[in-house]
Amino acid sequence: MNKDEKRELQRKRLMDNKVYQAMGGLTRYMDRYYLDALMGLVPGWGDAIALLSVVPFVYFSLRVIRSIPLTLAVLNNALRDVLLGMIPFFVGDIIDIFHRANTKNMAMIQGFVDGDEHVIRQVNQRAMQSVVVLVVLVLLIALMAWALVSFGGYLYSQVASLF
Repeated sequence: MNKDEKRELQRKRLMDNKVYQAMGGLTRYMDRYYLDALMGLVPGWGDAIALLSVVPFVYFSLRVIRSIPLTLAVLNNALRDVLLGMIPFFVGDIIDIFHRANTKNMAMIQGFVDGDEHVIRQVNQRAMQSVVVLVVLVLLIALMAWALVSFGGYLYSQVASLF
């Protein structure tokens, strides 16, 4: 068996994986049918639930493909999507329609599955940048959550004072 046949056999094995197929379904429903944006209409919880859709991507990139840089890039896209989705007054939900984090994650994973040297090199080069961005995104998400909870408390106290 030559190198090309081995690569094609490995590619077929990866694409037949149930997690890979689940990622395709998640990408379709979350991004193409705008379920991510619709779930974002539920304040706070919608973005948290949408974040769960990244679990198969993280599992596949970390355990099946075994690429830490790819996993960091997947997490980077997912956390960026959560942060953008948390922007209040439906702005985040509109951004969710255009950001399509699951589609970006699927494209990166597909590049690894296909052995696309350009995608692999690009993800590997951005690995350290992804670590820094991940830390910043986690801090920004925590700050945004605190701000939204504080604003909600303020609005509640204003409404309660009317009665």
